[in-house]
Amino acid sequence: MRAASEKLGPDALPMALRRAGLDAELADPEAASRLDAESARSAYATVQAGMRLYYGRGARGSLTRVGRMLWPVLLADAPLFLRFRSGVLRSLPRPLRVKPTLGLLASLLRGVSSRVTVHSLDLDWMLVDHDSPTAQGQTHTEPVCFVTLGLAQECLLWATGSEYDVQETFCLATGGDGCKFHVRAV
Repeated sequence: MRAASEKLGPDALPMALRRAGLDAELADPEAASRLDAESARSAYATVQAGMRLYYGRGARGSLTRVGRMLWPVLLADAPLFLRFRSGVLRSLPRPLRVKPTLGLLASLLRGVSSRVTVHSLDLDWMLVDHDSPTAQGQTHTEPVCFVTLGLAQECLLWATGSEYDVQETFCLATGGDGCKFHVRAV
């Protein structure tokens, strides 16, 4: 919520939520922090659905930028062992950083019941979120996990200093068996 509010402005997020028929209180990070795990997952999906409804095709860019802004916040709030792991992986030679960086992101995305995995595709990589909270209860014709896409882009830039092409190729919201992000060097 903090990243979305920072990106969109403190007044724009509540307005977007109200216009999408959602409770504007969802925009308050304090209120969101009091939600239990299942309610937080539902609110996360609902807020993103509301933003997609309000912003239309422009939501993709806005939510991707929110994801990119969220990476340093996630890393700063990570448990100590994951922050230590992030320091170690940045000491590796650049070409060897991609898989452990995606593994770090998977660890940060993984909730109590979430399954997030990383797979090799010859020279490319695949990040798969089998229980994506963004797609929870969503039905759409196109992939909708733009925040996760932005997180993947930013974590790879942070770790390697290079941009990576990240595309969501399958999504739970479109009927896929998971939200799958194809990652390749640019």
